[in-house]
Parts: sequence; C-alpha cells; structure tokens
Amino acid sequence: MVSAVITSRVAALQGKLDEFAAMADVAQKAVRIGELEGRMSTPGFWDDQAVAQQVIGELKILKNIVDPHREMEDALAACSELGGLTESDAEIEEILTEVQALEERFTALELSLALSGEYDASNVYLSIQPGAGGTDARDWAEMLLRMYSAYAQKAGYSVEIIEIEEGKDAGLQSCTLMIKGDMAYGYLKSEMGTHRLVRISPFNSGGTRETSFAAVEVTPELPDAAMVGVADLDDKEFRIDTFRASGAGGQHINKTDSAVRITHLPSGIVTSCQSERSQVQNRDRAWKMMAAKLQQVNDAERLEELQALQGERGTIGWGHQIRSYVLHPYQMVKDLRTSHEVSNVDAVLGGDLQGFIDSYLRWRLSQTQSS
Repeated sequence: MVSAVITSRVAALQGKLDEFAAMADVAQKAVRIGELEGRMSTPGFWDDQAVAQQVIGELKILKNIVDPHREMEDALAACSELGGLTESDAEIEEILTEVQALEERFTALELSLALSGEYDASNVYLSIQPGAGGTDARDWAEMLLRMYSAYAQKAGYSVEIIEIEEGKDAGLQSCTLMIKGDMAYGYLKSEMGTHRLVRISPFNSGGTRETSFAAVEVTPELPDAAMVGVADLDDKEFRIDTFRASGAGGQHINKTDSAVRITHLPSGIVTSCQSERSQVQNRDRAWKMMAAKLQQVNDAERLEELQALQGERGTIGWGHQIRSYVLHPYQMVKDLRTSHEVSNVDAVLGGDLQGFIDSYLRWRLSQTQSS
C-alpha cells in the first residue's frame, strides 16, 4: 500500500522532470556544455581573459540547470528501485522523506531556469532616483539604498558606490551602485521598476500621510568581450560633462573635478561615475555603463520594463509602481506583479528581499511559458 504511494509520487515527480527537460532543452544544453569544456581545454584559451570569462559565465549558467537535473534523475531512479524492493516501514518512511526532499529540490530547479538569461550571472549596476514626493521621495531613495546594501551584505555580495548625489534638504537626488556576486543580475533584475512608499511624513509638521516614489533601474555589467561595439557609437549622439563629485560615501567618493556624466541624446539615457581617482577612469566606467544600458534597450525581454520605469512622459509616480511599501495606516509590503506580500516591513527594509525575488522569478517563468 505504502510502496504504491512511493510509486505514485516518484512517477509524478518524474513527469515534472521530463517536462522541465523538454522546456529547458536540457539535452541541447548538455551538448553545449561539452563544447565549452572542449574550448577550455584548448591551448591558449586563457590568453584572452575577457573571452575566457564569458565562456565560464555561460558554462556556469548551463551547469546550474543540467547538473541538478541529472542528479535528481539519478536520485529519483534510486528511490523508485528501492521502493520496489523494501517492505520495512522504517525504510519506506526513509524513501518518502527522500522523495519529499527531491520535490523541494525541483522547486529550486525551476527557479534556475528563470536564472538562465544571457547576463544573469553578471555583476549589476543598480541606480536609484527619487520621483514624485519631494523631500519624502529623496528620503525614500536613501532608504532604498540602505535596503539594497543590506540585501547585498546578506547575500554575500560586494557593494561599491559608483556615483551619489545628496538631496538639497535630505536623502538622495541619485545614486548608482555596483553590486558584485554570484548571479547578481539574475536576482536583482526583479527590482527594476518604481517603488511606492506610504507613511506619516517625518518632514511634515502636520503629521499627514504622504506617498512617495523612487525608480530603481537594474543593468548588467557587460563582459569586456561585449564592449567591442562601443567604439562604433556615434560621438555626436552623446554629451560628456565633467563635474565635482559630492555627496555621501566618505572614502569611496573622489571629491575632485574628475567625475564624468555621459548623456545619450536620442534616448535621454544618462550614466555617471565619480568613484575613481582620475577622469579617464571615471569616463571608462561611465562608457561601460552606457554600453550596457543601450544593449539593454535592445533586449526585447527588458524593453517593456524600461519603458514602464519612466512612463509615457518620463514620470516616476502613479501608474508605474511594481511594489508598495505601506507603513501607515497598516504595515504591508506587496509586489503588484506577483501579489507576494509580507507584513514585516522592517525586515524587508532591512534587506529581507529573497521572498520577493523568488516570487518574481516564478512569475517571470510562468509568463514565458504562457507566451
């Protein structure tokens, strides 16, 4: 009787694995892994570090899908074989526990498919800009800076301030972070969009409830091998300004006239860097960010989100938010795309974002499957 339960659960999970293998094209990915590993074993492979790192990044993404799938197939086959042989209640219970663990692993495997994009393994530029809401919005932008810095620390990522501009009275006028770590872009792409805060304003003597907005833009760092096309950009389409770095950041900010801002005139895309000691270094990093953002505009997957981020008239406010953070009259953080919500606002603002990120990845995967 119980062995029939094992057989049923094993068969159900095997069916899901087979569907996953077809959807993810696991067989073709295994072939591609063989090709990449063959390239890595050829003489001179490591001579070009940029290309080598690109190959390693692709290999890592592929293995994150193929290897766990293969391991689960083997473990499931072992459970099926043991289930047909055992009659001991204790052994049957042990097998059922293993099957349950495999079912939980399959959930993680599904998420890996949502982390198989071309740049998901890349480091990430994360920019924060206040929108509608005045002083409250600028303070909200600074709160988001602390939230993402805390998330990065929890995730084991490193954070570098690329540029930061303080608000005139409080908070931030703008900020860009470089976040480095395993699958940084793959996870943080979920944060692209307008974030809405509702609270009693600390800047209003009347103690009224205020709504503030801030936009978060997420861009993958392109590998050096993908930067070849930067030299082909038309200089007439760009304006380059230099300015004195200022704002919070302490030792991370070089307070000289070496800061660089680049504007792509046709699109209005702006990048800036003030973290390096020389203007040349800051210019190089600003160009890298610009190339990555222009590449992102050409990526059909992200174009819709980029357009929604700024809205039809370039506004950051009502109608374009992806997540609401309500501190008054009740406590709730809710993602408007996935409907994932939690009541512990302090934990979220303290960097506890993984639940929102995972729910976004599942939602994104379901959108891909239904299209």
